Amino acid sequence: MAAAQELPQTHRALILTSTTAPPEIKTIPTPHAVPGSVVVRMQVCNVVSYASKIYNGTLNFPLLIPSVIGSSGIGRIVTVGPDATSLKPGQLVLVDSFIRARDNPSVAFLLGIHEGFSDGSRVLARGEWRDATYAEYAKLPLENCYPLDESKLLSHGLGYTIEELADISRLAVPYGGLADIDIKAGETVIVAPATGPFGGAAVRVALAMGARVIAMGRNAEVLKRIKENNERVEVVPITGDAEGDLKALKQFGPIDAYFDISPPAAAESTHLRSAMLALEHGGRVSLMGGIRSDISIPHALVVHQELQLKGKWMYSREQMRGLIKMVEGGILKIGSGSGRIVQKFALEDWHKAFEAAEGTLGTEKLAIILP
Repeated sequence: MAAAQELPQTHRALILTSTTAPPEIKTIPTPHAVPGSVVVRMQVCNVVSYASKIYNGTLNFPLLIPSVIGSSGIGRIVTVGPDATSLKPGQLVLVDSFIRARDNPSVAFLLGIHEGFSDGSRVLARGEWRDATYAEYAKLPLENCYPLDESKLLSHGLGYTIEELADISRLAVPYGGLADIDIKAGETVIVAPATGPFGGAAVRVALAMGARVIAMGRNAEVLKRIKENNERVEVVPITGDAEGDLKALKQFGPIDAYFDISPPAAAESTHLRSAMLALEHGGRVSLMGGIRSDISIPHALVVHQELQLKGKWMYSREQMRGLIKMVEGGILKIGSGSGRIVQKFALEDWHKAFEAAEGTLGTEKLAIILP
């Protein structure tokens, strides 16, 4: 564990004041830990592929302005609140940007990205947790900082760099859905679409959980690369022909589960029907995508095949801990060990980081900011 640091009076942070103007680096007062919180010296921050579209207003995400923007990341604890019982200064932690209310688990928001869908989530996002992580220091809820075992993960263990550990956060999203439908070793699971950042992560996680994967997608080149780089993977292109795609899926034998991570534009896509129709009796479906409109469900099939449909937004704290154990145990590889290419940018080069992140779609690249 590294030695504890002293908090400076001020620090640098990337602040969004308007979606019609670019974010700016400003010097602001350094936050202090209060009950239920810690202050972390941020070392690595993830950049989502759609960061530019969030902060220029294209996606119209509800977000408090002005505020420090950011995402998940890796850092070291500097100070802790008076009620901290296990977190200590100097500890290396994964900083989780998915914040849930302590008194109501249905209330949640994404720190620095989206203030959620309820009055309760807006209270959290506009109050105690308004500022995110694209800064030298960040104040965070105690429970959103997960200790990482440096002896297992870094140089004398698995040999990862701290920058590579940022990969864990992206894997947490599909792990939440896959664990939610209890994927077991030896089962076959459809991942669709598998060619985006979270779909590709779902393939990696499902394989680490011991499953065989059928990856669906429209990008033939990315599908080919997924099959070449991973054992126990079959691929089925999404052609728009529901019956043809169903036939292609069924050629691989009994299918136990379907993990869906469809984007908003896929509400009318035929792959949802094809994947559900391909499931065996008692098959499980995890719906995690961003579709905002209603979708058509094969009702009779769901009833007679006794399919189980479960929605999942992000992941639970227990699931995040389970994922970290998989990484620390070497079961789930991250960073360069899994073919990932980490692109690093200084805080003042945030615009380059956003551009690089947008270019990571369908690739093995990961863009990060080093505050």
